[in-house]
Amino acid sequence: MSKRLTDLFARCKADNRAALVGYLTAGDPDVASSRELLLALADKTDILEIGMPFSDPMADGPVIQAASERALAAGAHIRDVFALTKSVRDTHPDLGIVLMGYANVPFAMGFDRFAEQAAAAGADAVLIVDIPPEEGHICDAALKAHDLDRILLLSPTSTDERIRLACDNGSGFIYYVSLTGITGAEMGDVRLIQQKVAHIQAISAAADNPLPVCVGFGVKTPEQAAQVAQFADGVVVGSHFVARIADGDGSDVVRDAISASAADMRQAVQAATGASA
Repeated sequence: MSKRLTDLFARCKADNRAALVGYLTAGDPDVASSRELLLALADKTDILEIGMPFSDPMADGPVIQAASERALAAGAHIRDVFALTKSVRDTHPDLGIVLMGYANVPFAMGFDRFAEQAAAAGADAVLIVDIPPEEGHICDAALKAHDLDRILLLSPTSTDERIRLACDNGSGFIYYVSLTGITGAEMGDVRLIQQKVAHIQAISAAADNPLPVCVGFGVKTPEQAAQVAQFADGVVVGSHFVARIADGDGSDVVRDAISASAADMRQAVQAATGASA
């Protein structure tokens, strides 16, 4: 687990709060505007997930699908993803940064080259949605060689065997998908989510390398973020922020909307456990 992520979760625990994880797609709506939006979100979050645009984002709903389409239409390339990541890292030395996307992009580059450039840009971890732990042999060595964590996904249907597999093979944190569906769908019953997260946390605690558990998919409002923050180690918000880009009119308006939304989410997460602002 990267020292930066370890230290980040330790700080959040000391502050008695969950980490706030925000997501935007790199290059959306264009590379220049994307830099300002990523920086605005980085100002208000503990961890920034930077999406690598891809033409067939199968796990994503229409909001994030549209973000990838806008980025690709504007000419965004993986080299732009790395450049944007470096811009964020240069201004936010303590921020956790996760590159999130699909296997086609690093596979086309070659995992060694991809990992080298991701690490050089300042990323801490990679979440490759469509490489399950069973197939980790194609990328784990390259990521480990460059000190990059590999975030693994669990879901409401994950068995104990699969939870242990993710805990044993993942690093950084576990990303718990709160619903059996795509990003941007409605969040399920919070009580059931809490029960599953507690179960995953218990299994993780017994593993050789216990991992924090962050909850995403479906968290759209400060109220939902506050609910999740009461039991999860981190709260992931994605489509809510990405939607501000589609709704906005002009880069300054969008930047301010994302910043204000992230501030509301952060306040809600902190207030959920009585943490100070």
